[in-house]
Amino acid sequence: MFPERFSNLPAYAFPRLRALLDVHEAGGEAIHMTIGEPRHAFPPWIMDVIADNAHEFARYPENDGTGPLRAAICDWVGRRYGVTLDAEHNVLALNGTREGLYNAMMALCPEQKGGVPVVLVPNPFYQVYMVAALSVGAEPVFVPAARETGYLPDYASLPEEVLNRVAVAYLCSPSNPQGAVAPESYWRDLIGLAERYDFKIFADECYSEIYRDAPPVGALEVAAKMGADPERVVVFHSLSKRSNLPGLRSGFAAGGPESINRMKRLRAYAGAPLPMPLQRAAEAVWADEAHVNENRALYRAKYAAADEIMAGVPGYLGPEAGFFLWLPVQDGEEAALRLWQQTGVRVLPGAYLSQDTSQGNPGKAYIRVAMVAPIDEMARGLTALRDCLYN
Repeated sequence: MFPERFSNLPAYAFPRLRALLDVHEAGGEAIHMTIGEPRHAFPPWIMDVIADNAHEFARYPENDGTGPLRAAICDWVGRRYGVTLDAEHNVLALNGTREGLYNAMMALCPEQKGGVPVVLVPNPFYQVYMVAALSVGAEPVFVPAARETGYLPDYASLPEEVLNRVAVAYLCSPSNPQGAVAPESYWRDLIGLAERYDFKIFADECYSEIYRDAPPVGALEVAAKMGADPERVVVFHSLSKRSNLPGLRSGFAAGGPESINRMKRLRAYAGAPLPMPLQRAAEAVWADEAHVNENRALYRAKYAAADEIMAGVPGYLGPEAGFFLWLPVQDGEEAALRLWQQTGVRVLPGAYLSQDTSQGNPGKAYIRVAMVAPIDEMARGLTALRDCLYN
């Protein structure tokens, strides 16, 4: 006997990509532009912090995050967003934000809301959103995040009977894969919609520190200005992109005291807290901005290089933030296979990040290109991509 709710899951994006490409020879030296794994240097002093605290590998980690780690997170939120959080009641340290994005659904989504609860998911999306919804028996409703809506989902356009059943809405800003930033007006409208229909917003802000010009506004920041219910929004942040530390697995969730308390309670039974030496390292990393500024400068140089190389490509739109290009093609799978066979450049078909709906698959006519490699390698890959697909 096996659960039906996971029976129709498509293969995950990267095994699916390997099945598409790896049966064919590369047309040149392989250039990997598929996975959003940062390849810039992380602060070297982190290794000293971990080594100095290595004896704490002998201890069970603190489940909710150490007091100093939660204090460092609160200090960062205050500096970055001007929002005051209580380290005891508003913050939970995470073993990577994917854990939090999943377990928040387990802890906070009600079993019923006018029948089967609805979870709103932008389409395309980070795949954990869908699986979290299915895990709690909710109905995921996929809302296109297309060029026509600024690559942000128009949740307010949904029928009243759907909105009345919404329990949770996911929103990623800056978005993966399109690099769109939700402005304050968008957040205000979404928070207002959530208050009208009484649902929670799970704000995935993991790319918030990689941007071209102005720092993206945050959901907690807007909610505080509006005087919204503190339980209305839960935000998720990570050191993976901000500090080039995907392997550290350090992130956090922040929200209202009842939401965080319920997440802590579930995590006490089913969580996997970050090892203590890594929590000590995370304390130091959240407190330091110098390496973040250096990292952002590297990405700004990459934006400029991509804009120059892709200038004149029909439909090209450089991202506002994040480190992906979302490039229009006729068919994403066909383009990715042709690119691999002719040049050795690996990219991800957009359909692998999207869900088929009655309106089609909004990622089918796109490819996602990760700008994480050193700039010279990235430029070679983009030049080969442009010449292969657009000339």
